Amino acid sequence: MKLPEEYDEQPKMSLTVVRMIIGVTLFISAILVLILLMNSENIKKRVEEPPKQPADAVQSVTDGEPSDEFAQGTLTPDDFDFWDLYPEETEEPEQEESVKKEEVSDPATDGRHTLLVTADGKEEWVLISPYLPKNEYDYTKLVCQSELMKYFEDGRQISYVGADISKYHDYVDFVKLKKAGVNFVMLRVGARGYGTGQLMLDENFLDNIKRASDAGLEIGLYFFSQAVSKEEAIEEANLVLENIGDYAITYPIAFDMEFIVGDTARIEALTREEKTTIARTFMDTIANAGYMPMLYGNKEWLIRYVDLSKLTSYDIWLSQPGDIPDYPYKFTMWQYSNTASIDGIAGYANLNISFIDYSEK
Repeated sequence: MKLPEEYDEQPKMSLTVVRMIIGVTLFISAILVLILLMNSENIKKRVEEPPKQPADAVQSVTDGEPSDEFAQGTLTPDDFDFWDLYPEETEEPEQEESVKKEEVSDPATDGRHTLLVTADGKEEWVLISPYLPKNEYDYTKLVCQSELMKYFEDGRQISYVGADISKYHDYVDFVKLKKAGVNFVMLRVGARGYGTGQLMLDENFLDNIKRASDAGLEIGLYFFSQAVSKEEAIEEANLVLENIGDYAITYPIAFDMEFIVGDTARIEALTREEKTTIARTFMDTIANAGYMPMLYGNKEWLIRYVDLSKLTSYDIWLSQPGDIPDYPYKFTMWQYSNTASIDGIAGYANLNISFIDYSEK
């Protein structure tokens, strides 16, 4: 046994190992201390130096120094603009379907409606029929000279000036009227009483037609109707034909049916279809006698009170006083004024423009 030798060697080996461990430990400790010192220095700098604001951040400044709020570190993330770089997505409220439809179909701008002003002053947008022939006049070619409306194409006048005359104009000097620039007259032959239904010849008709013819004016006629049946319409047309005599009627014979302002007319009970049938009956009777028939009316009457789709074979005499008519459908004669002043007629005159020279037809 060598117990003493083995005992002597063991302490020597343990001392060496211990020294190595101590050396390594000191080395590692030194590194850790160095790291801690470096981190401590960085932390100290961050605490001592205030954070830099973005260039466009809003900062309260008094005498060049940051505000107390900023210095005391009370700012929140909401105080920095860069939080707004990515705004929250918000859904736009959907436009109601009814609003969209209203914008799309605005009757004032959609080109498919026309404004109708009723006799009592109410306004209403009505749909323009795509099946009725439209007028194609270029109103920039209309020129009003001394209250006489004229239409030009390529610098040449292609229209004709007219005046419609009844007993309400008293005595008319047709010679002076022609010299004033009138080319044709539309003379009222007669009327049916809106209450009694009695047929009446215009008191001045026979004198008017003679003197208008002597003055060399082109002549057309019209009858104020209050017929409530086809039979009465034929009676009215025959009254016109019987009083023409040998005079040359070169312009149309017009059917004029209207309501009575401030009173009740006998035609008010008629339906739209019945008024249309009566008008057509009168004009067919005139056409069968070899004359040119015509339908007279204002915009409301023509659009609302008769069915134009059944009257497309007849020319239209539109009554719409004003500078420019807004009637959308085809018409050949336009009563543009009932307050005009012209030599030959005492008081107000009803003036018209014809886009057709009916004397050549």
